[in-house]
Amino acid sequence: MKNEDYAALVAMDWGDKQHAFALRIVGARSIETGVIIASAEALHDWLDQLEKRCGGDKVALAIEAGRNTLLHALLEHPWLEIYPVNPATSARFRRAFTVSGAKDDGPDAGVLLTLLEQHRDQLTRLVLDEPQTRELAALVAARRSAVDQRTDLTNQLRSILKGYFPQALELVGTELASPLALDFLSRWPELAEAKKARPASLRAFYAQHNVRRPEKIAERVALIAPARPFTTDRAVIAPAILQVRLLVALLRVQQTHIATFAERIAAVFAAHPEAAFFRALPGAGPTLAPRLLVAFGDRRERFPNASSLQEYAGVAPVVEKSGNQKWTHWRWQAPKFLRQSFVEWAGQTVVYCDWAHAYYAEQARHGKAHHTILRGLAFKWIRILWRCWHDHRPYDEQAYLAALEQRHSPLAQLLA
Repeated sequence: MKNEDYAALVAMDWGDKQHAFALRIVGARSIETGVIIASAEALHDWLDQLEKRCGGDKVALAIEAGRNTLLHALLEHPWLEIYPVNPATSARFRRAFTVSGAKDDGPDAGVLLTLLEQHRDQLTRLVLDEPQTRELAALVAARRSAVDQRTDLTNQLRSILKGYFPQALELVGTELASPLALDFLSRWPELAEAKKARPASLRAFYAQHNVRRPEKIAERVALIAPARPFTTDRAVIAPAILQVRLLVALLRVQQTHIATFAERIAAVFAAHPEAAFFRALPGAGPTLAPRLLVAFGDRRERFPNASSLQEYAGVAPVVEKSGNQKWTHWRWQAPKFLRQSFVEWAGQTVVYCDWAHAYYAEQARHGKAHHTILRGLAFKWIRILWRCWHDHRPYDEQAYLAALEQRHSPLAQLLA
């Protein structure tokens, strides 16, 4: 698309207090620059004025990728065609255009405008998925963020318990966010309190929390009587108990909201027209199947071939050359959560899929590291699934195994 196909070209650099812009009306010689106060009213008023100025015609706008806060507002104006720019790309151009390479919102907007004017063929215009897919994407990302926060809280809780009540880690098990652990620490936040409890009360507590093995209950109850305090210093114990109560309360709230996210994800996923394809994948399950759907999306034109998705997801290795040297490394610039989705699912397929298990075992036999093998397996899976997804047909393991045999693949020989 030529610049003349747009009424104007705009670049915008997001800021907490103000947004810098660089603007060229197509055909004009000069570039207009300025700032917009970082408020919803100021931004939308400025865009409304630009729409009137351009007669409602299409306007191309460049913005650094990842500026989702501003992006949501820009999407309210359908006459804008948005070109996200990788921050690393704009940083390299900034170093090329300024001697110091210092970052400044004004010059950054100019750099983005130059990219938009002269190198738009190297940029990809933003194409949105359907609302159902975008809601699912936001939900799975929010759930993962909440799970990561829960992990941080349980790590803090474990660290505090080690400092004054280490026996609790054996009395409640490894899952510190479980109802058993949270209820135990609420009722007996220190060893002295646990020692006051009658063995019958402890046994009843474990039975109520679904610890069904009598020997496990007996082992935990027997641990308390001979246990010695890690410290008797109340200056240590009293503040630690308050911290434990705070973390227990936070974890209860966290667990409630994670469950709410999971319920909403299940409902949105179940109603999605692409759900059946991803639900049937080996090892996907209720958590990973929605994440895989989001990873592919519903705009098949976004990934015209398997390699485009492999590279975008960051599982395709990068080969670099300099003189007579050549080396390979993993892709640094990639959406982290997207890559995690593919790699985590690849790990599950090792359990549920024979050829994936054979691939893993063979690579491990050659000394490859665990995560290296899973990235390689994810690379293979994307190539397989892209073809099925692109052709609107479900993954058929028997058909794939037959294809391996027909090609005399080493994997087919391993399975045989």
